[in-house]
Amino acid sequence: MIEVENLSKVFRLPHAKKKTLYHNILSLATRTYNYEEFYALKSVTFCVGEGEFVGIIGRNGSGKSTLLKILAGIYKPTSGRAKISDEVFPLLELGVGFQADFTVRDNIYLYGALLGFSRFEMRRKLDEIIEFADLEKFLDAKLEKLSTGMQMKLGFAIAVQSITPIMLVDEVLAVGDIVFIEKCMSVFERLKREGATILFVSHDLATVQRFCARTLVFADGSLVNQGPTDDMVNYYKSLVA
Repeated sequence: MIEVENLSKVFRLPHAKKKTLYHNILSLATRTYNYEEFYALKSVTFCVGEGEFVGIIGRNGSGKSTLLKILAGIYKPTSGRAKISDEVFPLLELGVGFQADFTVRDNIYLYGALLGFSRFEMRRKLDEIIEFADLEKFLDAKLEKLSTGMQMKLGFAIAVQSITPIMLVDEVLAVGDIVFIEKCMSVFERLKREGATILFVSHDLATVQRFCARTLVFADGSLVNQGPTDDMVNYYKSLVA
């Protein structure tokens, strides 16, 4: 389902010592900025088979999210290749496309349209989405009245309406209270039973152990180990100790 071979991603970070507005404008005209190459990913190789629920763990900045964004088509790799054999849905940045001055109801239709749903389809899903996100009292409130956590819950509730054979999941359980997290868990349990192929990035090691039979460990842009999840969690703990 997913084949990644010698995948690398390099970002160019500008370094400028110019102090004044004149020097800033001059540096743009003469292109005198110095750049540092930052390897977000370094020659990463792995495969994920159909129906696997694979965890990805590592410290912040280790390359996990960059990898998912390449697989989702958001970034292009600098070198190497990523081959994906079926339709992918990236569950990465919840709420992208929300409009703060629109109501919750209007944002549901808007976000649904971004996911490819018709207004009729979203009307049918409306009650289910609102109930899942626990926002029954806020349906006609402006989105800006909701807390960040409530907005992320709404984003997740809409996003999981779009299920594809391959899903890329990045830290979606970092928001919400314990009741909402258990609802999310039930969604992942169902996806696992239905044989979805999932790459699951999380700092919650207990959740990774709950769902993932196999886990990849990243450090400084490199895939440093992979194997059975319990072994990899112990390895990661020793790595960061």
